[in-house]
Amino acid sequence: MTIPTTTRAAVLTEHGAPLTLTELPLPEHIEPGAALVRITCTTLCGTDIEIWAGKMTFPGMLPMVLGHEMVGEVIALGDGAVDALGAPLQLGDRIGWSESVCGECFGCTVLRQPVACAKRGYGFLQRSDVFPYATAGLSEYAYVTPGAQKLRLPAEVKDTWASAAGCAAKTVLRAFDRAGGVRPGSRVVVQGSGALGLFATAVASISGAGTVITAGAPAARLELAQRFGATHTIDIAGGSNATVARVLELTDGQGADLVLDFAGAPSIGPEAVGMAAQRGTVAIVGSTGPTGDAFPLSAVMGKELTVVGSLNGDVSDYYRSIEFFRTFADRFPWDDLFSAPCGLDEASDRIANMHELREVKAVIDPRLSRE
Repeated sequence: MTIPTTTRAAVLTEHGAPLTLTELPLPEHIEPGAALVRITCTTLCGTDIEIWAGKMTFPGMLPMVLGHEMVGEVIALGDGAVDALGAPLQLGDRIGWSESVCGECFGCTVLRQPVACAKRGYGFLQRSDVFPYATAGLSEYAYVTPGAQKLRLPAEVKDTWASAAGCAAKTVLRAFDRAGGVRPGSRVVVQGSGALGLFATAVASISGAGTVITAGAPAARLELAQRFGATHTIDIAGGSNATVARVLELTDGQGADLVLDFAGAPSIGPEAVGMAAQRGTVAIVGSTGPTGDAFPLSAVMGKELTVVGSLNGDVSDYYRSIEFFRTFADRFPWDDLFSAPCGLDEASDRIANMHELREVKAVIDPRLSRE
């Protein structure tokens, strides 16, 4: 096929405003190790919504193309382009990709943790008015940089699943790993009923938890949580004290062995400490926003709690999330997490829907429509 020189994209030019459909240039030369892909599926993440709303922002970030969970078909390759396992990429390969890393800094070489890379690059934080212009999901074509870790995707994992694995699923699986996993028969509380919280509910159930409590809102999300393995749900509309009291009631006054934050509300910290069992573990995953409500460190000490942070995930977590979907394809109704796909021209409406909690995970297929 003829290699395109421009791409149609939905560009964020102002926080809280509709996206602007425009043509962006594509690099004239594909660098060694890079690839150009045609996007076949992008699933929107809560981070996209927070950036759109201005909750996550920094000077000079706009204009930009949102979307960091995506799948694409390789249409052009730079010399020596390989996947994350070292196999040469081929035209027509269906791939996903993780954030770019340098492979040379302290985080990459000494810690051996790509999430700690000093030069870690997110495609959705690339300005759309400077090279390489289009590296994110709300675009017909995307440039996959040389440092981005590319993963060839198995055919049996659907586009929507593989796309969500690129952030939501890998973030959840890394959090469980950081927390030390789930002891069979134990009590787990998932704070949050968004896409990550619902996926975490399923992971806790599959991992053998005896009690899985999902706390969130609205009611439709809690009903969905039950379909994904929650033994109990709590509507947080009752307030923090009522939420903690209900967890203690459901755990015979003992509290939860593992509490996972996938909500990020200011009250998350005090609630997590209050509902955690003696010698329990609290994993902080969703608290990317403003400073949370205060809570006494003496409570952490008195309960001998283990508190761990978990940041997104790397290509190893991405690989494991793909294998998770392949292994547990029939365990839960994964498709219920996703809305019907739409084109780029409807992306603004879908972002608004997610912002107002009217859908869990919007799906954008840039091939579907063209104004």
